[in-house]
Amino acid sequence: MTRTRVRRRRLTLTVSLALVAAAWAGPAVRALGSPERPTRIARSSYVVRKGDTLWTIARRLAPESDPRPIVDVLSTANGLDAGWIVPGQTLVVPLA
Repeated sequence: MTRTRVRRRRLTLTVSLALVAAAWAGPAVRALGSPERPTRIARSSYVVRKGDTLWTIARRLAPESDPRPIVDVLSTANGLDAGWIVPGQTLVVPLA
């Protein structure tokens, strides 16, 4: 074998080992590092009454603010399509 071939093989081996070490280092550091704590989201619930709409519920929850963002949050959090709600239904109210 020539020197060039030996050097190429050594370089290939070194690069391969470095890649394997890098692949193992990431999960090892995460496992040994400080644990990340999940962010808790405070939630409340609201039982829909007869005659309620998302708009009236939003006004009850935040009477002094614009109800449109609250209606969007309620709709998204509960997976409501076009705001259809029925009396007795329990809605999840994410608290900010």
